[in-house]
Amino acid sequence: MAGERDIPRELLRHTLATVAYRGAKAVRGAPAGFALFKAGSSSRTPGQILAHVCDLFDWALLLCQGRHVWTDSEPAAWHADVARFHETMRALDAFLASEDPLHVSPERLFQGPIADALTHVGQITLLRRMAGAPVRGENYFKAEIVAGRVGEDQEGPRLEFG
Repeated sequence: MAGERDIPRELLRHTLATVAYRGAKAVRGAPAGFALFKAGSSSRTPGQILAHVCDLFDWALLLCQGRHVWTDSEPAAWHADVARFHETMRALDAFLASEDPLHVSPERLFQGPIADALTHVGQITLLRRMAGAPVRGENYFKAEIVAGRVGEDQEGPRLEFG
């Protein structure tokens, strides 16, 4: 129905922008070698986690298009996977902004790939602290997060606690 607001899609786009904002902050300025940091013998590296997040957004787009296809990719160079992170989010956001039919319920899209990605962004942030390169704290409630802003230009002002 042209002209009507699609509240679930709008909320998904805002959620995606939130993941993009937090994710960009988690990966920006990571020190050399961070992609290979291991917190423990059985833990994933930040590079493996970031590649998985990219796979989640590729999968989310395919689900939106009506295809249930999972790919488990190997990590690339950190800068390449950071670029892929932004690109996969741009592609998913573009689909959600379009009038193409959504072939998956918004609830399942949120509870699966999007919520999983948010968890993994938190893991990368925690690993940054463990690796001695913490991400500066911020009051995310005050952050200027806008649906559609999901690329490298996703920075916006950084609002610290206080």
